[in-house]
Amino acid sequence: QQLSFSDLLLSVVIVPTLLRTVMNEGAKISLIGCIVQLYLFGVTEALQCFLLTVMSYDRYLAICNPLRYSSIMNHKFCVKLIAMSWLLALSFIPVTVISAATQEFCNQNTINHFFCDYFPLLELSCSDTSLARILTITVSVPAILSPFMLIIGSYICIAHEILKIVSSIGRQKAFSTCSSHLAVVSIFYGTLIGIYVVPTRNQSQTISKLLSLLYTVVTPFINPMI
Repeated sequence: QQLSFSDLLLSVVIVPTLLRTVMNEGAKISLIGCIVQLYLFGVTEALQCFLLTVMSYDRYLAICNPLRYSSIMNHKFCVKLIAMSWLLALSFIPVTVISAATQEFCNQNTINHFFCDYFPLLELSCSDTSLARILTITVSVPAILSPFMLIIGSYICIAHEILKIVSSIGRQKAFSTCSSHLAVVSIFYGTLIGIYVVPTRNQSQTISKLLSLLYTVVTPFINPMI
């Protein structure tokens, strides 16, 4: 439910601007509106990172420790994990948003993107953005890479446990419980890491927009079906 809510929030934040941009070949937004959109976008993306990590831990317990699954993943513990995910998402994002909001913007006011994304917004700044870029990459490590490494660790343990299953039917059932989550993680984290963790200045704007489209529109769209 929390993942669906974050998908809905992301769609509300991004899709209207995307549609106006496509239909009118551009859309107007104030600087304050742009910063607010950047903040809400960042919170939803960070929240999805942490929620996907929680879901991988859930799959780990279900396959690697099924006898204790019900006692560990009780309602109280789930609420704690969700609350912690929200707290972490709300804590990390203001750092990057403030670094963008405090930039000095000159005459250029056209963002080459379909929403107020961080790096396209920095391109409009006429001040030095190297510190802001370093800060974003630094924040991306605990917000994106650390959850991603925890997910990889969970799936290594899951794969090791699945390989112990003798029957092929048992292996297929065990793998089917993780395949949908693994597909979402691959698309979501692959694009995020490509844009925010290892960004390049000479990266094609078209490629950047396509990658952004994957985790802002495509992933929220396919999540309910998965």
